[in-house]
Amino acid sequence: MPNCKNCEASVTSAYVRVFAPEGMDHPRVCPNCEDKIREQAEVRQKRN
Repeated sequence: MPNCKNCEASVTSAYVRVFAPEGMDHPRVCPNCEDKIREQAEVRQKRN
């Protein structure tokens, strides 16, 4: 099962297919990463 590269939480392969860039097997961040946000091609700290 794929894992988040940031927090190591398990994610589904469907989540990887939708949210990870082409060719990646593991997403950079997931919904469990509350302090991170995906923005275009990058991952950044969440703004307060």
